[in-house]
Amino acid sequence: MSLHWKPDGYPSVSPYLIVTGVREVIDFLERAFGASRLRVFEHDDGSIMHAEVRIEDSVVMMGEAGGDWPSVPSSVHVYVEDVDAVYERALAAGGASLQRPVRKTDDPDRRGGVRDPAGNSWWIATQQ
Repeated sequence: MSLHWKPDGYPSVSPYLIVTGVREVIDFLERAFGASRLRVFEHDDGSIMHAEVRIEDSVVMMGEAGGDWPSVPSSVHVYVEDVDAVYERALAAGGASLQRPVRKTDDPDRRGGVRDPAGNSWWIATQQ
């Protein structure tokens, strides 16, 4: 369904991350989650003003911290087909472990967490 007020294929809500090191976060998301770049807009000095990546059916937007826009660590939750495989890829991509994947009592999700190079927490889950 095409809507004139937003790009085709974009959800109505997307996380927007203000990070130090947009290029490193994009690389992490590509390697860990198989993200694909949608749009990247640079400042005249080559730094990234705005970038967008797609992870499955979602879009994550981000901009480079600086000046009036300080880095703000965020938490993002992502459902994936295989939490253990994505967790391991995230570690190999430079993520730091927050929690190995585990299924807690009365929770249908098996969930783990990693921190990306900019300090954002990515909670990864597979419903079992």
